[in-house]
Amino acid sequence: MADQPIIKLHDGNMMPQLGLGVWQASIDEARTAVLKALEVGYRSIDTAAAYKNEEAIGQALQETDVPREEIFVTTKLWNDDQQNWQQALETSLEKLQLDQVDLYLMHWPCPANDHYVEAWKGMISLQQQGLTKSIGVCNFNEAHLKRLMDETGVTPVINQIELHPMLQQRTLHAWNAMHQIQTESWSPLAQGGEGVFDQAVIKELAKKYGKSPAQIVIRWHLDSGLVVIPKSVTPARIEENFAVFDFRLEKSEISEIAKLDQGKRLGPNPEEFN
Repeated sequence: MADQPIIKLHDGNMMPQLGLGVWQASIDEARTAVLKALEVGYRSIDTAAAYKNEEAIGQALQETDVPREEIFVTTKLWNDDQQNWQQALETSLEKLQLDQVDLYLMHWPCPANDHYVEAWKGMISLQQQGLTKSIGVCNFNEAHLKRLMDETGVTPVINQIELHPMLQQRTLHAWNAMHQIQTESWSPLAQGGEGVFDQAVIKELAKKYGKSPAQIVIRWHLDSGLVVIPKSVTPARIEENFAVFDFRLEKSEISEIAKLDQGKRLGPNPEEFN
């Protein structure tokens, strides 16, 4: 199997392009999933204060034989803590049993509350304190990003957004790229592949490459230059989702998958979620 691809963020830090997401995983599930993922070869774990399973990541990091410096850990600032960023990250670090995370993300802009610029200034301070190596955001639209950059002069390294074949967000992806912001896909398999895995083009490509529909979709994210964090707590799926480095999709195949875009959002709308 080929080495997994590594992305260079605009602040110079390096990040694996494929990671494990643990959204909606219980403490026990998340701990077991992370240990399995690290055993398989994953080196990036994505959690959040709101997932209430940071303790599980901390337990797994203590138990694994993989050195801490080889593991990229992401967690997130929850909406209610946008004015309490220092305590929020310190609490997350305590649960994770870490002195520093690799990436700290603002979970949502919450535009109606209008605290996100203030929170971003706080996150810049957290980075300066050495509590996180890199800082970024989730679910930010162009106007939110532009305001952060205009008012602080600091550009997020990542914008993690809902992105899957049914919601490709190509305009936002292109805008991010233009400003050296790496786009990261959450819910990359459209929450279990409903409406995606049964598409003719996905099934045909799975047959052609001898892969599962999920592996085809993950490969599509990778070949589209996206960081991708499929979530699973099933050992066989964790292993399957990582076995995607021995093939690449052709440009014409990526174009065919592009035709599946319906603008179908499964999660909240960032303009309305507060």
